[in-house]
Amino acid sequence: QVQLVESGGGLVQTGGSLRLSCAASGSIFSSADAMAWYRQAPGKQRELVAAMTSRSSTNYADSVKGRFTISRDNAKNTVCLQMNSLKPEDTAVYYCNVDRTRSPGFNYWGQGTQVTVSS
Repeated sequence: QVQLVESGGGLVQTGGSLRLSCAASGSIFSSADAMAWYRQAPGKQRELVAAMTSRSSTNYADSVKGRFTISRDNAKNTVCLQMNSLKPEDTAVYYCNVDRTRSPGFNYWGQGTQVTVSS
């Protein structure tokens, strides 16, 4: 069973930076169709923050464009999210997701890491 483990969350002041990492227990990134970061704030639905396809095409939520950057390292089975110029509204639990829609498909989620931005 593949596991995704996020790290790098924490408490930061407005304007600060954090780098989240998601490590997979197996070699899945090279066969995935997409890797993504989602977040869920209290009382809100989980939302897509950033995604990267197998061809390295990226997509970002409008609210984080220009501030967040998604990257991956297939050799290390790691996907990262660099978050700069953080705002209080970025406070949420951040989740890593790896998905393959082609057969044999898979979809894995990490356990989440808390990011808190103080004003």
